[in-house]
Amino acid sequence: MTTCVFIQIRCTPGSTYRVAEEIALREIHSELYSTSGDFDLMMKVYIPQDADVGKYINDQLLDIKGIERSLTTMTFKVF
Repeated sequence: MTTCVFIQIRCTPGSTYRVAEEIALREIHSELYSTSGDFDLMMKVYIPQDADVGKYINDQLLDIKGIERSLTTMTFKVF
């Protein structure tokens, strides 16, 4: 079983495509989109049930140079 989370990512100016490429190379996401608004990218990630969500995101994603801020939305039930 896994936990589905959505992560919005704000990148430093001019780094969005490089950040997206690095995320794609790590193969940690289910889906990755460029977006408009306050954040530049949005990704859907399935995190192993036994993993700590915050640590997983910190270790697998937030060390990518060019990520300025992130916002994680947890999911609970699929309808």
